[in-house]
Amino acid sequence: MFYSKTGFPEESEIVMCTVTNIQYSSVFVKIDDYNISGMIHISEIAAGRIRNIRDYVKEGKKVACKVLRINEARGHVDLSLRRVNESQRKQKVNEIKLEQKAESIIDYIARQNKIDTKKLYDEISGKLFKDYSYIHHAFEDVIAGHLSVSDFADKKFAPQMEELIRQRFTPKDIEISGVASLSTYEGNGIETIKGALTGAEKIKGVRITYLGGGKYRFSVTAPDYKEAEPKLKQASEIAVEYVLKHKGQAEFKRTEKK
Repeated sequence: MFYSKTGFPEESEIVMCTVTNIQYSSVFVKIDDYNISGMIHISEIAAGRIRNIRDYVKEGKKVACKVLRINEARGHVDLSLRRVNESQRKQKVNEIKLEQKAESIIDYIARQNKIDTKKLYDEISGKLFKDYSYIHHAFEDVIAGHLSVSDFADKKFAPQMEELIRQRFTPKDIEISGVASLSTYEGNGIETIKGALTGAEKIKGVRITYLGGGKYRFSVTAPDYKEAEPKLKQASEIAVEYVLKHKGQAEFKRTEKK
């Protein structure tokens, strides 16, 4: 894998490491993301007493660590293995897998066009790393239509590269939501609310979750906002109009995009 950042990581950053040397009270690793060394003290391997450090790590093993302290002058980076939760570990592993997928596209293009892979990688990454932390983030923007391949790759093979990107990277769905406040004091109030929600749920892709106190979360997941927004609008209008028509109180507030 070619991917490597320059300089030092930031404190609290999650980095992927390779175990290189195990001592009695510490573990030395290569920080893959930066191609520099780091150290994990035995107290940061796992919670509780550790009898044998090798029960937790082995030479050559890949581990996700959290950066605790950095001394750039001395070149020291202190890391923690135990402070990385499962969600953070999975996210880091997924980032690496996606970056490897992006690099495989560059490798294929290089071989097809008889270009040195490392040279092509350096040319592309040199342009993309000005605005992106990973190449696959840029490729995802290509899928979303926010970036053109010809902006960072030779125009003679840009169409071929774009085709590969679209084949190998699945667009990320977006989610939008809002909260509907629905209430009524009429005798058939329960049926009124049920009718409003049933009508709203007929809109494909709409999910409704009860939050309590007469509030309901309406959410829609779709490939883009252009598709999602009309669905959320239609579903919320159906629910609100139904309740108002049956002498109840209703309003819908859109949750701000994050």
